[in-house]
Amino acid sequence: MANTWGYGAMTNSMNDIQNSKAIIIFGANPAVNHPVGFQHLLKAKERNNAQLIVIDPRFTKTAAKADYYAQIRPGTDIPFMYGMLNIIFKNGWEDKEFIDARVYGMEDIRAEAAKWTPEVVADVTGVSVEKLIQITTVYAKNRPGTLIWAMGLTQHTIGTSNTRMAPILQLALGNMGKAGGGTNILRGHDNVQGATDMGCLSDSLPGYYGLAEGSWKYFAKSWGVDFEYLEKQFKDKSWMSKNGFTLARWWAGVEGVKNDEAIENAGTHLKALVVLGNGITSIAQQAKVKEALDHLDLIVLADPFVNEAAVLTDKKDNVFLLPAATQFETSGLVVATNRSAQWRYKVVEPLYESKPDQEIMFELAKRLGFYDLYVKGMMMEETKDGKLQMIPGKTTFIWPEDACNEIARIVKTIGLTGWTAERVKKHTDNWHMFDELTLEGTGPMKGEYYGLPWPCWTKTHSGSPNLYDTSKPVSMGGMGFRNNFGLEKDGVNLLAEKSVTVIGSKIQGGHAEITKDNIEKVLGITLSEEEKAMMGANWKVDNSNLIVQKCMEAGIAPYGNAKARAIVWNFPDKIPMHREPLHSPRPDLATKYPAYADKANHFRVMTKYISVQSAKDYSKEFPVNLVTGRLVNLNGAGVENRASKYLAALTPEMFISFNPDLGASLGVKDGDMVWVHSPEGTKIKVKAKYSHSVAPNMAFMPFHFAGHFQGEDRTANFPAGTKPFANGESANTVTNYGYDIITQIPETKGGLCRIEKA
Repeated sequence: MANTWGYGAMTNSMNDIQNSKAIIIFGANPAVNHPVGFQHLLKAKERNNAQLIVIDPRFTKTAAKADYYAQIRPGTDIPFMYGMLNIIFKNGWEDKEFIDARVYGMEDIRAEAAKWTPEVVADVTGVSVEKLIQITTVYAKNRPGTLIWAMGLTQHTIGTSNTRMAPILQLALGNMGKAGGGTNILRGHDNVQGATDMGCLSDSLPGYYGLAEGSWKYFAKSWGVDFEYLEKQFKDKSWMSKNGFTLARWWAGVEGVKNDEAIENAGTHLKALVVLGNGITSIAQQAKVKEALDHLDLIVLADPFVNEAAVLTDKKDNVFLLPAATQFETSGLVVATNRSAQWRYKVVEPLYESKPDQEIMFELAKRLGFYDLYVKGMMMEETKDGKLQMIPGKTTFIWPEDACNEIARIVKTIGLTGWTAERVKKHTDNWHMFDELTLEGTGPMKGEYYGLPWPCWTKTHSGSPNLYDTSKPVSMGGMGFRNNFGLEKDGVNLLAEKSVTVIGSKIQGGHAEITKDNIEKVLGITLSEEEKAMMGANWKVDNSNLIVQKCMEAGIAPYGNAKARAIVWNFPDKIPMHREPLHSPRPDLATKYPAYADKANHFRVMTKYISVQSAKDYSKEFPVNLVTGRLVNLNGAGVENRASKYLAALTPEMFISFNPDLGASLGVKDGDMVWVHSPEGTKIKVKAKYSHSVAPNMAFMPFHFAGHFQGEDRTANFPAGTKPFANGESANTVTNYGYDIITQIPETKGGLCRIEKA
């Protein structure tokens, strides 16, 4: 099962934002969600008079600090950005030199942007012509500018297109690969980036290795198991290369769930659910989640607090609650939002019967009969001749250091080779020796950046603070764009032009990614027969690490130096295109900008798009645009925070906030109880809260509550003494159906609802 919440990696860092002269934020509220990190944005305003621009349907606490704010209609970020590009291209504000040398396909973007005049954008987004021109002018004329986003940009059926559009805007302005620039994606909490890097996705192996036979064979070798053994764990070999279910749609795979969307799961259904540290109530379609929970044969929930899936379900048998240790009772490597590694030290031993996650997984592996194979990789090492062997004299592993070193040994795709436990600990222990702004080390840490942000190519490499920066040598984090899509497309060069040479590089201009077959030609070197014998097929599977070593000597990044592509020829939309939300408040625009065709076998389940959107005019029955988000005192599913008497006192009950004008039209007063109805046929009962931060046709709800379901108080299901201090309805009971066409992330940031006085 996959967690598909995240999109891309932060190219720079929160610290680097202090170098920005303009900051534009789409669908993020760091003043609330990242209150410590938000200080870097405030420092940018102090240091550089940086212009802070916020694009959000709601006037948030971040917007309150902004110099410019645009109240956009949910789901219309692409038109807004095309509107910006329309103005940029019309005035010649684009970085022509950067585009010509480092971008493929910008002409197609230019053609599409020409259609999005300020007047058209104003009609679609709700942002005035004057405001769009003002924001574009300020952002284009204050460079370098950084672009920030979070789940407000991603959680849409066109979330992938949104997250392609934002970098394209940055490419047009030449804001990529520069201090103070980049695209900076704010992760929701500690180690989300690390969880993504480790393959908590159903369409990749750890380190983003694809589900191809070559990748499986590399991991089999790296884990010290036979490839044939891995093959036998599947119904047949073909299933090794197929995506699994996602966290968003796992419920569709359970027999007994009322669902007309066919699944493709080798002729069987999901029968058991094991959850380790995931708030199952924080995903959309809670009514379907409940159905699935009720029909499973087995539910295992490992959490420091009672996972509210246990409270939501009516299932009485074979529901197991395993007390898991907290972060204060464990140690190991965690990855920050900017790709930096940090070592977490254990504060206390696990209390009472709680166990750390790895112990729970070890016990499961023992009972399933593969424990020895499961831990074997932690006792292996690469040899200089490109082979793998058991570490001489080592008969057991040390947790978590050996796990960290195993990851460093195997995950070469994103450059984790330098992330040995010893190095990461040294950085954490000496954090005071690193510059806050540049992350550069001093004293014994000189020549390294704090946390060794990946890619960290070798065990002596500095780490890479800003991706795609050609102004630094590769040895100090420099690189071009990755060559991942061939050398040319339709006769057009996909490699960077001659002018784009990484400082200190042996090769002028662009070059292909380095493989065993091309390394001699590209680098202009001659390998010995011994070197050829020990070298892997490419740098991602080279146990000798010779390819990376030779690249470092030549001053180049092993993944190549190419152009960023604005055209993705293997996606449903080759360039980002606006498509209205499935439940659009503008049926006229849904006709003009329709959803995708329904998609069969999308992560093993039929997923609907146009059939839902075109079924009826939802806006007549559900006239209010609904958005969800976080509160500063709560986090995620909220069960930990609501179990704190003091945090719960700040938000003692679930609510929906909407404009007093809307309240007046509904006959609902501030503090009244209301029913919120969804197009899915679900409803929740919550308290009305007046707020001028929300437009008259919109409403906002936090997604941290659970314990009630469609008007029913289910908190009696909590085991004695575990009931949180604050409980309520889950906003995700009424968030609308809708899933991204590529990742299947749910469309929780742009649905419709109806509000009625209870």
